[in-house]
Amino acid sequence: MEEAKWHQILSKVATITAILMYVSYGPQIYGNLTGNPTGYLQPFVAAINCSLWVVYGYGKRKKDWPVILANAPGVIFGLLAAITALLV
Repeated sequence: MEEAKWHQILSKVATITAILMYVSYGPQIYGNLTGNPTGYLQPFVAAINCSLWVVYGYGKRKKDWPVILANAPGVIFGLLAAITALLV
């Protein structure tokens, strides 16, 4: 398999995997909202990390869409998990 094709496949698989990782904050958010609070620090730091990666991907001359798409859910779900943990 040629290198360019390999990187294209790898970027799609990594993007999907990253999105699933951050969507998996759903049960934690639900637990926070139903009175079973969890820690806020890890999802908060994940949201900061993902924010930096989104800015990096968007700031490149040629937008790095796999990086942007893989990390945008981390910003949203990380902040939701952290905020709901703090509100309970």
